[in-house]
Amino acid sequence: MTRNSMIALGLGALLLTFEAPAGAAARNDDSAYEYLNLFGDVFERVRRDYVEEVSDKQLIEAAIGGMLQSLDPHSAYLDKESYADMQVDTKGEFGGLGIEVTMEAGLVKVISPIDETPAAEAGVQAGDLITHIDHVPVLGLALTEAVDKMRGPVGTEIVITVRRGAKETFDIKLKRAVIKIKSVRARSEGEIGYLRITSFNERTDVNLRKAVKEMRAEKGKALKGFVLDLRNNPGGLLEQAVAVADDFLDHGEIVSTRARDARETERYNAAKGDLIDGMPLVVLINGGSASASEIVAGALQDQKRAILMGTKSFGKGSVQTIIPLRGHGAMKLTTARYYTPSGRSIQAVGIEPDIEVPSAKIEVLEPRRQMKEADYRNALDKKPEDAADEKPQAPETPAKPASPQDKAAEDYQLQRAFDLLKGLALYAAKPS
Repeated sequence: MTRNSMIALGLGALLLTFEAPAGAAARNDDSAYEYLNLFGDVFERVRRDYVEEVSDKQLIEAAIGGMLQSLDPHSAYLDKESYADMQVDTKGEFGGLGIEVTMEAGLVKVISPIDETPAAEAGVQAGDLITHIDHVPVLGLALTEAVDKMRGPVGTEIVITVRRGAKETFDIKLKRAVIKIKSVRARSEGEIGYLRITSFNERTDVNLRKAVKEMRAEKGKALKGFVLDLRNNPGGLLEQAVAVADDFLDHGEIVSTRARDARETERYNAAKGDLIDGMPLVVLINGGSASASEIVAGALQDQKRAILMGTKSFGKGSVQTIIPLRGHGAMKLTTARYYTPSGRSIQAVGIEPDIEVPSAKIEVLEPRRQMKEADYRNALDKKPEDAADEKPQAPETPAKPASPQDKAAEDYQLQRAFDLLKGLALYAAKPS
């Protein structure tokens, strides 16, 4: 008996351990052995007759990878190297582009670019489909293989071919860099606090609480509300999503995960205490907001704690479990679905914003000079100093580099969030 046939028999033996009615068990066992025998026949024929010699390891790992990839876009086999890469955030010798990706119709689909990375700076957008990597077609590659091709030494260049909507494909040249993710950024815009979460890693909640504490200490009672920006946030750790949602909730369910076995359903609830003491909160989402981002957005929406603005989120509502395989890397297996407090499944549906605000550019239109009352020479109450308006204007000063505030002014969705919070603050301040 070969080592490979022992593996096949071991798989068959595992199948015998599931409880089922006697007749059904017999039928399932017969079916399992039949297809394991089929696998063995194909394996032996490929090993013996394929045009080039292929190792047993290559064939078996490819078979495992194919089995998992056929289930859904997020289940995968991770060899030792891929598993090691997944366990660390960055390596000094490792270079990347800064995109979170999945697979769609055989192509690599961008879930979202990560802030301040080569991909984001080159204009890669959520929803882009990568058809070629260095002019080599992606079609036929596994997701892990495509990702490996996009990685490489820091400073080296790569060309990706992108399909965006119905437009013709085009090339984007990128230079690989060490990807360092700062998961939380914060600043104040007058009386509004701005919180940007780019991903959910193990320190997201700690950094968020620190940022809010510092901002409240600096601004005091001048703060009238907060914007939580989850746009282009591809997700991350479930426990961090729960913690961030809990920061703004005082009670109630945050999310539930439901597996095939109903007994494995888990519910996560908020503890007492709201980090911003009930101040108005607007959450920004878009098509690049996925997974953990959707958990936070869905919980705050269902609990009526925040107003969601932007566009519909990505719709990744599945849970992946990493299962180490002793001596052989790991498998990433989809084991459950996420549900919002109201019982909505996020999967392939996404979160609809309360107020839809598309991404847009603001263009200021200069109106033609129109006659005003003050333009009449003998207008009532006209003051002599009003004539200053007719003097030539001073030459414009050279443009300065754009500050975060300048960039915020160009962000249509963010400006609408600020406007909403300012309106709520004005309404709350009205005398009774």
